[in-house]
Amino acid sequence: MINVLLVGSGGFIGSALRYLIGSGIQNFFIRHRMPYGTIFVNILGCLIIGFIGGISDGKDWMGQKQRLFFFLGILGGFTTFSSFGYDTVNLFRSDAGVLGFTNVIAHIILGLGAVWAGLQLSRLVH
Repeated sequence: MINVLLVGSGGFIGSALRYLIGSGIQNFFIRHRMPYGTIFVNILGCLIIGFIGGISDGKDWMGQKQRLFFFLGILGGFTTFSSFGYDTVNLFRSDAGVLGFTNVIAHIILGLGAVWAGLQLSRLVH
């Protein structure tokens, strides 16, 4: 039961941060249809998981419970595949297919690139 509480409490923190940061970014781009807030939080989450994952690999400073709280809880609540899917489908439904494809490509390329960049940054800390 403690693991469920760790993931759930981390998820609350991550979801609240996603809302605050994502809506703040989206409000900055209020006139654009592109879901910049979702893109930003997903890319930032990829960068953070790459960085923290790279630092914690092979180290004992982050135990199983901390990993559950941070990776599954906070980062799982912070990033959101479902919002990405919903935003993308809505772009296609509103005849904004180019923006829909741009959203998919941005998430894939920038997301994977951010995980790689986070791993590279973690090597600087080692």
